[in-house]
Amino acid sequence: MQGFNMGRYVPPDQEGVTTGNQIAGKHPLGARARHLHTTGALIVRFEMPFAIWCTNCKPHPVIIGQGVRFNAEKKKIGNYYTTPIYSFRMKHTVCGGTIEIKTDPQHTAYVVTEGGRKRDTGEDKELQPGEIAIKPFARDIDPAEKDPFSKIEGKMEDKNRAKTEAARILELQERQKRDWEDPYAKSKQLRKKFRQERKGLENAQAKGDALKDKMSLGIELLDETEEDRQKASMVEFGGGAASAAEQVSRMSRLRPMFEQPEEKPTRTTPPWLRTRKGDLIASRKAAWRRELIGNTRARIDPFLQGATHPSTWKHQVKKKKTVASSKTATSSTPSLRDDPSGTELDSSTDAPKRSLVIYSDSD
Repeated sequence: MQGFNMGRYVPPDQEGVTTGNQIAGKHPLGARARHLHTTGALIVRFEMPFAIWCTNCKPHPVIIGQGVRFNAEKKKIGNYYTTPIYSFRMKHTVCGGTIEIKTDPQHTAYVVTEGGRKRDTGEDKELQPGEIAIKPFARDIDPAEKDPFSKIEGKMEDKNRAKTEAARILELQERQKRDWEDPYAKSKQLRKKFRQERKGLENAQAKGDALKDKMSLGIELLDETEEDRQKASMVEFGGGAASAAEQVSRMSRLRPMFEQPEEKPTRTTPPWLRTRKGDLIASRKAAWRRELIGNTRARIDPFLQGATHPSTWKHQVKKKKTVASSKTATSSTPSLRDDPSGTELDSSTDAPKRSLVIYSDSD
């Protein structure tokens, strides 16, 4: 087994002063830097940035696809302002010819300078007067990709926004730090609240299960809401059997024996334009009309006057009292008579008489 740093022995008297590569006269990159001292080239792994045609291949050029890798000699050949320009020389394994590609910092691209040419896809072709560039995916291209300055502007906007919102971020951090200054107290408060809510949920679940067992329901019951409580409070249930019997007996006494059905008015409104609200109002009016007819019959029928129900409407007459000014005035009015109930009635006005039933033997 080969140990670490094998072949780079450093004597004890030179440790910390020099390295094994310097003593052996080797470069740290090894064989990759074998031309670095002569031509200044470094062997690197280069990947083809786009498809090219190899012009060294005979009789017909051969295409080299995008992404094919080569061992290329990387060498600095110049500068564009402060940006270095590098060239990459590689050997095509099919024909043995040399291909050279260099960088173009001015246009942010690669340029084939020797041994080949870039495959023409029509994108880099300059438009002639009257020509229109047609690209199938022109709508999907981000404007930032076309203009590099737009990316820089976006970064500047983000920086300005970060400066303006820095105060807000610090405020939120201070508030969070203040709220969680005592983690144990906050955790205790949250656990207590959760415990109470859990007990309430358990009680509601137990009530729901009991109701499902009682009603033999196989469905999931929802939680009770305030709207459900309001609707339940507005529901009125009828009385017991006794109240129902009294109501039936009262209606049987007040209803005529030979009741004629009411004639329903002809409606001019078509059925599809009628509303449920209108039908409900009409039914309420009919119920009030029947109740009014029953109360009137109970008032004028002599056979029902002594056996009227306590809930039957009764007409009350307001009594007027007259005070005699003197005895002479009392004696001078022979047409007035005393009523046994204490009220004085005028003889000129006929007193209401009760209806009498005459039975005849001739019948």
